[in-house]
Amino acid sequence: MDEFPDLEPMRRIAAEVAAEWELQLGEPFALSRYSYVAPAGDGVVLKVAWHGDDESLHEAHSLELWDGNGAVRLLRSDPARRALLEERAAPGDDISELPEETALDIAVDVAVRLWQPAGEPFRWIGDHVPRWIDDGELEGDEGSELIPLARELYAELDVGRETLIHGDFHHHNILRHGDRFVAIDSKAMLGDPEYDIPSFLRNPLSFRMIDRGVIERRIGAFVAAGLDDFKIRAWTVIRLSYLGADPDEVELVRNLL
Repeated sequence: MDEFPDLEPMRRIAAEVAAEWELQLGEPFALSRYSYVAPAGDGVVLKVAWHGDDESLHEAHSLELWDGNGAVRLLRSDPARRALLEERAAPGDDISELPEETALDIAVDVAVRLWQPAGEPFRWIGDHVPRWIDDGELEGDEGSELIPLARELYAELDVGRETLIHGDFHHHNILRHGDRFVAIDSKAMLGDPEYDIPSFLRNPLSFRMIDRGVIERRIGAFVAAGLDDFKIRAWTVIRLSYLGADPDEVELVRNLL
């Protein structure tokens, strides 16, 4: 997505749902850019997804499966209106401001809780990644020079079909909730857990993916948790080929292999 969607249609839906569910809707959170997300009373949040956000189609199903283990709890949903009433993480600060090693330990702990066996209704990423690569080539944005290599690597992968992955796993989607941490904003599909790692490697937002030492330590931590080293590196090339990467990031990613 190159531009943020218009939040007004989602705001109207949120107001309708809040009235029906007898919720007190507050002001939307500052980082609510692709969905309308706002506090809706004591300890709860109302989220209305953008209708064009196909990747988060099964967010409600993923929250039901996790049932609070590694993610916020789902309290109520309206699939037709893409509305979710979720437990609010409190105090809700994300892990982006924590020391590197602390944030990494937390992320690994949360991630292994999320990677659970699953099946329908979740979709397989293998039915979508080739199209995303094609779209990246057509758009020709920064990082698209990785696409030939991405296609080669993708052809080598035996992409898993039986593990639920978060889909947008990074520092800003991991929040403090009491004495633990939980994930939010899943774009849940079935695939390799290694698919989740590239977005973590290039975050927080203030971090540029050019420090090889930091990247290797992060990869090593997930490998120690049971992930495949080559798959992490391959998925990093593949995902950055269509998500975008500046020239320095492209050089680093090539050198990861």
